[in-house]
Amino acid sequence: MDLTVKILIGFVVGTLIGMTGLGGGVLLLPLLIFGLRVPPIIAVGSDALFNFFTKIGSSVVHLRRGTVRMRIVLALAVGSVPGSALGVRLLQYLRDGYGNGVNFFITCAVGVLLLIIPTFLLFQREIEEHITHRPPTMKSFVGMSEFGLLAGFLVGITSVGSGSIIMMLLLLFYSFTPKIMVGTDIVHAMILTGVTSLLQWRLRNVDVPLVLSLLIGSIPGGLLGSYLSTRVPTPWLRRILCSLLLATGARMLWGAVGFSL
Repeated sequence: MDLTVKILIGFVVGTLIGMTGLGGGVLLLPLLIFGLRVPPIIAVGSDALFNFFTKIGSSVVHLRRGTVRMRIVLALAVGSVPGSALGVRLLQYLRDGYGNGVNFFITCAVGVLLLIIPTFLLFQREIEEHITHRPPTMKSFVGMSEFGLLAGFLVGITSVGSGSIIMMLLLLFYSFTPKIMVGTDIVHAMILTGVTSLLQWRLRNVDVPLVLSLLIGSIPGGLLGSYLSTRVPTPWLRRILCSLLLATGARMLWGAVGFSL
């Protein structure tokens, strides 16, 4: 039964990703922590590995179509890879020094990101429309690497935001067409989650059987979601999911603060 539940969760997450385009990390992590009661530090590592595998296929497609700006991917990765290493190292330090206290830290960090990221996603279309005809305001390799450092650090400690946070940066500082921004974002996210999951696996923070079970369900779920995306009112579903994620983030913070008190 436990295996069936994990496969079902993977199927649901895959379907929602295919239908709405929301990132796997922001959808899966709360389900692992609240639904399957996976310890947050294991949930973070497993979520990173799951996200890595789910981005391989779409990365290959975008690379073949030429919808990736490798200079930007490189600039982001120069910062995000060491940023991820710093984030994972921080988790190791907290676990070694405070034991299960690291799970409290992760819960708070994820709660904050679940308030910030869904809010951005709710207004993403308006932001895109506002800056569509605006020329790029920053092309600095160093500048993008610095933003990548921050994004990588957040992914290292939460596994959330490998796509959404970078997409925010691309929207704010570049004016590429949507398909270019999406392709660039996905390829960088694949690199970032690949490095993060490897670092987490070396610290034994990854439940490999759990990830495999989730992937078994997510593959057909993703196909179904892609099929349904043109047949159901996905904008409304996206808004509902973002609202639920906001509520989940608030609950995580409230629970963490209540626990600490």
